[in-house]
Amino acid sequence: MRIRLGTRGSRLAVVQSEAVAGSLRALGADVEVVIIRTSGDRLGQVALADFGGKALFVKEIEEALVASEIDVGVHSLKDMPSELPQSLVLAAFTAREDPRDVLLARADGGWDALPPRAVVGTSSPRRRAMVLTRRPDLRTEPIRGNVETRLDKLGGGAYDALVMAAAGLTRLGLHPPYCTPLDPDEFVPAVGQGVLAVEARQADRELLELLRRVDDTRSRLAAVAERAFLARLGAGCHTPVAAHARLDGAALTLTGVVASLDGTTMLRASTGGAAADGGRLGMELADGLLAKGAKALLDASRG
Repeated sequence: MRIRLGTRGSRLAVVQSEAVAGSLRALGADVEVVIIRTSGDRLGQVALADFGGKALFVKEIEEALVASEIDVGVHSLKDMPSELPQSLVLAAFTAREDPRDVLLARADGGWDALPPRAVVGTSSPRRRAMVLTRRPDLRTEPIRGNVETRLDKLGGGAYDALVMAAAGLTRLGLHPPYCTPLDPDEFVPAVGQGVLAVEARQADRELLELLRRVDDTRSRLAAVAERAFLARLGAGCHTPVAAHARLDGAALTLTGVVASLDGTTMLRASTGGAAADGGRLGMELADGLLAKGAKALLDASRG
């Protein structure tokens, strides 16, 4: 089977997509990797939240799928909106890489070593809120660019620290100094962080059967729970929302967070049950936070 696999052109995106391509080639597929420049890449120096959020890294790849210009798209799941185009489906999830965020600084010591008013680079409303909850005295400033560009900016002194996903560093084989992993129970990751999603057309039954063979069951169970939480909230890119599912055998524990943009209010709750019921658990967890006032936070974040 010949498969045209669409991906963004950053080094991280290509590395991620080549990993998926390698799995498909091992099953006998003839895979061509097609680079697609997305709106998120073209708007490299602007705040994504002002122009449609992380979905801008997905839009053109989905359009190419719908137009049958490619056969599958590979995305970082944390970039995926909760709703997909009607003709598309998330056909496979890769084994989850480390889902944690990390604090990268220019000296050792983690949070406690950062001086008052230190500048922390992040363009994520979720990370911004959690940084300010942890250290209200710090300043957060937006930062764009690929992983290597961000590390260069840190090394050049433009920022005192960065918060980034551990998964991206691991996949690129990068080991920057003064890297502190952040406890996912405290600094809750983004929905789907560390998971790659393979998107395809619902009508391509033969291809979907092949993609099922590269699907990781544990990642799928976690992703379904986390994305059900996100969808039930109706949250978008402007909102500090987080969710993290832990699997222990056939059991799943899900933690969800909705915060104010300045981190002064943070609603947090957890639930647990059978991993197979993850979708229901995610919706119920969201309903619980909505009952505690999350809707007001969501509305405020949308301006």
